[in-house]
Amino acid sequence: MGKIAFVFPGQGAQRVGMAREFYDSCAASREVFETASNAAGYSLEEICFSETLPCGADTVPNTKINQTRYTQPTLLTASLAILAAVREAGIQADMAAGLSLGEYCALTAAGSFSVSDAVKIVCQRGIYMEEAVPTGGAMTAILSRKPIPIEEICAATEGQVSVANYNCPGQQVISGEKDAVDRAAAKLLEAGASRAVPLVVSGPFHSPMLSGAGEKLAALLADQEILAPGLLFVSNVTGEAVSDPEEIRTLLGRQVCSPVRWQQSVEHMIEAGADTFIEIGPGTTLTNFMKKINRGVRALHVETPEDLQALRETL
Repeated sequence: MGKIAFVFPGQGAQRVGMAREFYDSCAASREVFETASNAAGYSLEEICFSETLPCGADTVPNTKINQTRYTQPTLLTASLAILAAVREAGIQADMAAGLSLGEYCALTAAGSFSVSDAVKIVCQRGIYMEEAVPTGGAMTAILSRKPIPIEEICAATEGQVSVANYNCPGQQVISGEKDAVDRAAAKLLEAGASRAVPLVVSGPFHSPMLSGAGEKLAALLADQEILAPGLLFVSNVTGEAVSDPEEIRTLLGRQVCSPVRWQQSVEHMIEAGADTFIEIGPGTTLTNFMKKINRGVRALHVETPEDLQALRETL
């Protein structure tokens, strides 16, 4: 019998209203939000669910949900609230992984962090990443129907630019100084890439330009209790399973300035026996990646109670 993997999306999947239906209908999901808001010191429910936010005597559009320091704890909390409902429905996993921020969801699902600790860490992670490079950074998705020498072209480009994400066959992301990213993207198009799509981000994530944020995060994690994962956990940095808490601590510090090896992570889980991948959280980004990585496995997702009911019927 095959194994089930829970996978969790990263920053960019957030939307106003995420996990609201579970919050309204599932006590376990509400408890996650309550615990998380207490840990954050502000209302994550308000940022997750509200189209507008109070500003003095007026209200303004909710832009906080797309501001890194708030995006990260809110998306983490929404995904964990959905996870609580999935588990209450009796669905369990054998392994877990998450893309970038989603890695903290995976570690919480694996029992390495409590919800409270995960939120506290991610609140600081968001601040460190937001402040690391306030201007001058960019990320661009490179789409290609054939293999192209992306690492070599980045290395040969003037300025700071490197591969930030290996998402799936035909899709990688480059990150770094804006001018260098633009130059590398032009070279990649000349080398055969079909498209270069600039991403709307607040910094050059998963590049050496975030090394300062990584150092601050490593210092924060030095005193953080991390338990050995109770599920097979696969790291973004290595694309391989990691079980030693000290190695997890080190890799989390490196993760913000290292490439996300998502395709390699999924392939590792398939080699470990996973044949059913359940994306837990808003959107279907990882489900779509899965279809390009390996069509021989099942790729399912849970964002709404209707999705959860369909999942129960499928399993």
